Amino acid sequence: MDEPRPDASPDQGVLAALRRLTGNAIALLHARLELLITEIEEERSRLVRILLLSVIAAFFLSIGVLTLTIFIILLAWDTHGLLVAGALTVLYLGIGVGLALSVRNLAKTRSKLFSSSLAELKKDHDALDS
Repeated sequence: MDEPRPDASPDQGVLAALRRLTGNAIALLHARLELLITEIEEERSRLVRILLLSVIAAFFLSIGVLTLTIFIILLAWDTHGLLVAGALTVLYLGIGVGLALSVRNLAKTRSKLFSSSLAELKKDHDALDS
């Protein structure tokens, strides 16, 4: 074990303790920043995947709805073709407005992004206060 040198002043011990404390604080901050960066990368990857799959799904669903609409109109063309076309138009517009309102409500809700980082920082803060 290191024995204190007789010529060492108490100020040097305090400075050494402050350096260690600063080093520990920097290491802790570094770990929390790495966690934050990891969360950002995971969220970005998840959002890109969701967006890509949503666009592909929307494309094929649009083609399916279009061909189904044409099929239904052709089936009813001799009797009530225009009525069926109008009814399908109202139906599609209603669905579109409903989905647009749903998207707007989702956009208004808060994301839980960075919740793990914030929880860890709170733990660190509580540990330093005690």
